[in-house]
Amino acid sequence: MPPPKDVVKIAIQMVGAIPQLIELQQTKPLASVLKDVCDAWSLPNAERYALQYADGRQTYITELNRGEIKNGSILRLTTSPDQEAERLYSGIQSNNSDVKTDSLKKLASLSQDVTFAQEFINRNGLKQIFYIVEEGNDTGEMLAHTLKAFMELMEHDFVSWETLSAAFIKKIVSYVNMNVVDASVQQLSLSILENMVPTSRLLFELVRKEVTLDRLLTHLQVTNAQLQLKAMALLIALLLAATDAERRDMMDYLREKNIRQFIHKNIIHSSEPLGDEMAHYLYVLQSVSLNLCERRMRTSMDPYSQEQRELLQSLRQTAFESESEASASNFSTERRRSLCAKEFRKLGFMNNSNPAEDLRRAPPGLLALDNMVYFSRHTPNAYSRFVLENSSREDKHECPFARSSIQLTLILCEILHVGEPCSETAQAFYPMFFGQDHFFEELFCICIQLVNKTWKEMRATQEDFDKVLQVVREQITRTLSLKPTSLELFKTRVNALNYSEILKLRQTERLHQEETLAVPVLELRERLKPELLELIRQQRLLHLCEGTLFRKISSRRRQDKLWYCRLSPNHKVLHYGDVEEGVPSPPIESLPEKIPVADMKMLLVGKECPHTKEKSSGKQNKDVLELAFSIVYDVEEYCLNFIAPTRYEFCLWTDGLNVLLGKEMTSERTQTDLDVLLSMELKLRLLDLENISIPDTPPPIPKPPSNLNFCYDFRHAEQ
Repeated sequence: MPPPKDVVKIAIQMVGAIPQLIELQQTKPLASVLKDVCDAWSLPNAERYALQYADGRQTYITELNRGEIKNGSILRLTTSPDQEAERLYSGIQSNNSDVKTDSLKKLASLSQDVTFAQEFINRNGLKQIFYIVEEGNDTGEMLAHTLKAFMELMEHDFVSWETLSAAFIKKIVSYVNMNVVDASVQQLSLSILENMVPTSRLLFELVRKEVTLDRLLTHLQVTNAQLQLKAMALLIALLLAATDAERRDMMDYLREKNIRQFIHKNIIHSSEPLGDEMAHYLYVLQSVSLNLCERRMRTSMDPYSQEQRELLQSLRQTAFESESEASASNFSTERRRSLCAKEFRKLGFMNNSNPAEDLRRAPPGLLALDNMVYFSRHTPNAYSRFVLENSSREDKHECPFARSSIQLTLILCEILHVGEPCSETAQAFYPMFFGQDHFFEELFCICIQLVNKTWKEMRATQEDFDKVLQVVREQITRTLSLKPTSLELFKTRVNALNYSEILKLRQTERLHQEETLAVPVLELRERLKPELLELIRQQRLLHLCEGTLFRKISSRRRQDKLWYCRLSPNHKVLHYGDVEEGVPSPPIESLPEKIPVADMKMLLVGKECPHTKEKSSGKQNKDVLELAFSIVYDVEEYCLNFIAPTRYEFCLWTDGLNVLLGKEMTSERTQTDLDVLLSMELKLRLLDLENISIPDTPPPIPKPPSNLNFCYDFRHAEQ
C-alpha cells in the first residue's frame, strides 16, 4: 500500500549523533516536528533549531518550502536562521580579525538562503556591511567576503539598490579604479556596479561619471578572464542604460580607442576558449553598434535639405566628372538639367528627374545614400567601373547601381537585424565585425560589387532584378553562416560562391528534400519509419544521459547561475544540481537532486511553463519563451524549470522527456532527423534501381501456363 500523500520518509542528521529516520507529516506544524526531533536527541529549546538540506544549496526548511521535501531527502538539524543571523551579526563586529573574516565568509555562504537573508537584513545587517566597506582599509580576503555577502543579500530584492549611500558607492568605485587590489575584489565591485546601473537613471549617471571608459578598457586588457568578463558586463550595462545620444558618444569614443581590434585580437582569438557569457556580451556590443545605423535607416530623404542634395550630386559628379564639367559651360540651364537627368538614369535611379524620390522609402532611407557615398569615396575606381561598365551595356542588360544599392542596404539591415532589440540569450556574433571599423559600410562595398558580378553571371535584365537580389541574399547569408574571421576572408568566400555554385547547392538541397513519389517507394518509406523513429528515440535518451549545462536567467542579470541535469544510464532517474563555471561534465554522483522518471507527470513548454508566467511582464523575451520547458512531477505536481541554451538542446530535451513519458516526439528536429535518415536509407535501398523508372502499380502477374510439364529430366540426359 503506498504511503499517504502528506507523509514523506526522510533522514535527519546532527553532528555527533546517530541519524533519525522519520516519517514527516506535512500537515503537522514545523515547530512540532522540530520539537519531536530535539526531544529524540534530548535537546532543550527546540525553537533555537531549524532543519536544512544536507546537500546542495543547504536551504533552510520553512512552512513555505516544506512541500518541496521529497522521499529519501537528507536533512540536517542546525541553528535556526534567526540565531545564526544574530551570531554572525555579532561576529562581523568583532575586533578579532580572524573571527570577523570567518563570520563574513559564513555570511557570504548563508546569504544565498532567502530565510536567513531576511533575518540578517531585519537586524540591520546591511548597515554593518556598509560600515565595514566605507570605514575599512582592507582590500584582501575580508573585503572579498564582505562584497560577496552584500551581492547575495541584494539578490533577494528585499532592499532597493537606490537606497545605497553615496559613500558606499564611491568606495566600490575606488576598488574598480585602484591599480593594486585583489582581483576577486575588483570582480565583485564590477558586478555590484553592473547591477546598480539598470535600476535608476541617477545611479547610471553616477557610475558613468566615476568609472571612465578608459578604466574599463584597462580591465579588458588584463589576462584574468573573469575580470575581463565583469568589465565587459559593466560596459554593456552602461551602453544599454544610456540614451541614444549618450550611446552614440560612447561608441564613438570606444571606436577611437580601437576597442574592436583589441577584442578581435585578445578576446576572440585568445588562447582561452570563449565562454557563453562573453559570447553574449560580444553579441550585444555588435547589436548596439549596428543599431546606431537605425536612425539613418528610418529617415527618408528630404528633397529640401541642402546637405542631402549635395551628397546625391556628389555621386553623379564622381562618376561623370570629366565629361560633365567639360561640356557644362556650353549648355543652357535646361540642357544641363537634361544632362543631369540622363546621368542619374545611368546611375540607376528609377526617377532620374528627381532621384531624391527613390530614397523616400524608409527603411533603408538615408542609410542607402550613406553607403553609396562611402563606396564612391573610399573605392572610387570600383565605383566608376561599376557605373561606366553598366552605362555602356544595352539598356535591358544594365545593372542599376542606385536601385541595387537601395535594395542591398535593406537586405543587409535585415540579415544583420539592424533596429531590432537585443536578445537576452543570443550569442551569435560575427568575429569579422570586431576586425574592421566602418563594418557595415565596408560590407556594403564588397556586396555591391558582388551584385554586379552575379548580375553578369545570370545575364540578367531589368525584369530579373528581384531574382538577382534574391541570389545575392543567399550568397551573403550562406557565407556569413561560415563565420569568416575577417572581411577579406568573407570577400574571398562570397565571390567563390558564384551563381553556378548556388544552383548546384539548390539542386543538392532539392534532391535531399524531394523524395520519389512512386507508390512502392512511399510504402517502403512508411515501413522504414518505425525503425528509424526508434533510432531517434535512442539518440535522444543517450543525449539526456550525457547531460546538459543550463543557465538560470534572473530578472536583473544572467550570470553565476549554472546547473547541470542528466539522466541515469538505466533511464530511471533524472539527476540535477548547481555547478560552478568551467565544469565540463560533472559525474552523476556529484548531482544531489533526483527525480524518479516514474514520478514525472507531464512536460510543459513555452508560455505554459510556470517560470515564464512569473516573468510575463512586458520585459518577457520571445527567445526565452522559445527555449523554456518544465517537468511536472510527483503527486504534489512540483515543477523543475529549464531554459535550454539553444533551440537544438530544447528539441533534444523535450523529445527525450516525451520518450520517457511514453509520448510522441513533437519537436521540429525530430521531423528533420527523420527526413534525413529516411532519405539516406531510401537512397541506399534504391541504389540498384538508379536510372530505372519505378511504376506506380506493380506489373501484372502472367496467366498460369497451360501445363506444368516443363521439368527437365536429368536421367534422360545421362543415358
